[in-house]
Amino acid sequence: GAFYVIAQFPIDDADKFAQWLLEDFDLNGETVMVAPAAGFYVTPNTGVNQVRIAYVLNKESLEVAIDILAEALKVYPGRTI
Repeated sequence: GAFYVIAQFPIDDADKFAQWLLEDFDLNGETVMVAPAAGFYVTPNTGVNQVRIAYVLNKESLEVAIDILAEALKVYPGRTI
């Protein structure tokens, strides 16, 4: 089993953000993978700026992932605020 959270980010499109994270962004040689949340909703156009994040049991890994996401959001070209 796993635990997940849906997070809304100040981004234009979660699909683009997820792809950008994997292809174009790293922090100290590391990045994170997120799942665009729109696919988890039935209502069209819901979750387009949200991502699903898996909780990991290793606290240190989760802290690193949070730092990576925070830095990525500062420089993401599709940032909305």
